[in-house]
Amino acid sequence: MGEDDKAGAGAGPLAVLRGLLQRPLASYYLLISSAALLLVIGLTMVFSATSVKAYATNGNAFTMITKQAVFAAIGLVAFWACQRLPARTFRALGRPVLGVAIALLVILNILVVYGRMAEVEVDGVVTLGPIKAHLLWLWLGPIQVQPSELAKFGLVMWGADLLVRKGESLGWWRELATPLFPVVGLLFVLVGYNDLGTMLCLLAVVVGLLWAAGVRLQVFAVLSGLGLAGIGLLVAAASVGGGSSEEGSENYRLARLTSFFNPPVDCEQLSCYQAIQARYAIEHGGWFGVGLGKSSLKWGWLPAQDNDFIFAVLAEELGVVGCVVVLALFAVLAYTGLRIARRVEDPFRRLAAAAVTTWLTSQAIINIGGVVGLLPITGLPLPFISDGGSALVVTLAAVGMLASFARAEPDAARALHARPPAKWVRLLWAPLPPLPPAAKPAAKPTAAAKAATGAARPGAESERRR
Repeated sequence: MGEDDKAGAGAGPLAVLRGLLQRPLASYYLLISSAALLLVIGLTMVFSATSVKAYATNGNAFTMITKQAVFAAIGLVAFWACQRLPARTFRALGRPVLGVAIALLVILNILVVYGRMAEVEVDGVVTLGPIKAHLLWLWLGPIQVQPSELAKFGLVMWGADLLVRKGESLGWWRELATPLFPVVGLLFVLVGYNDLGTMLCLLAVVVGLLWAAGVRLQVFAVLSGLGLAGIGLLVAAASVGGGSSEEGSENYRLARLTSFFNPPVDCEQLSCYQAIQARYAIEHGGWFGVGLGKSSLKWGWLPAQDNDFIFAVLAEELGVVGCVVVLALFAVLAYTGLRIARRVEDPFRRLAAAAVTTWLTSQAIINIGGVVGLLPITGLPLPFISDGGSALVVTLAAVGMLASFARAEPDAARALHARPPAKWVRLLWAPLPPLPPAAKPAAKPTAAAKAATGAARPGAESERRR
């Protein structure tokens, strides 16, 4: 085989991949396939991680997975609805969604503080008429919501719309200070007092928005300093009852940081016990895992095995190979989100796509990093994989918004209009996106411009005569 043949054979797979990525709807199909696979893996792992506990508690191993499947169905409806919405609708929804999230967070925090001061908590749950609150969750009658999840989506839409409306004036500090920083600061206080991990995720959303808007590097330096100071205050707040601690008890946030930088050999406290048990699960799984459903650590040895530490159960049952598959799917999701942000022409779509991608990627990194020991534990769920209804519904809605943006890419929109699907497909799935404006042809020079050009260049008239 000659050198040219060897080079052609080696470049074959790359050429095929490059050709697939150059297709008009490549972003859309990459987004749908990666999110769908993560959802299927998540439902499978939730059933595996909760079946033992559900059977021991209710006598039915399918109790938790049935609930999660219902939320997945609701999330798919939210995905379908968001995929059909134009960008102007998302811009209009940003302020009311964020306002509702802030109102729910205020109610939640007031009830939690009231319950601790009046000592009316029952197993950590505060009840006031039809409203109940427990740390991060709020019950409005039969409906259970986690307001911080709704705050992520609201911040993405409202923040992107705000930065687009400010435009080039973002170079001035006073434009950033009103009203972006006060609203973000309020969110950090309302969310971070009880949930430091979600506060870090909101900080990542803000960073993604400002980075996509092209804000100066000095702003990020100031944000980094303020973020570190805020994290320090929230860590200290755990000493006075912040988060899941009680006044006078050990500061569990500080204990997590201490155990991360100076890990003990053996530990029975929750701050380091979870991390050690997660290492045992990963070690037990090895390269190929012990088999789906055969985890031994989920039998009461690993706390939060269905939520914050579900990646440890996945590592034990599916091994390194399963972990690599999940990491690869998140990498594809991150690449696709940034690809959409780079290709769309509408500034709002660009900022919102970058913010959603930063949100999902940073949350996955924080969760997996905490489980494997590369980052301190923050109690943040893994998107698509962890058990949790509010998080799954909001995540699928955000992916639906990204899918709407992927269909609005100029090449994708032209391809969809060139060969439109059947009418019933558009009614059931998604309408055609708007066509991008056609490129304006170069204006022909007028006679006056030609005369001015000819007069400006010496010898032009004689050259035309020649």
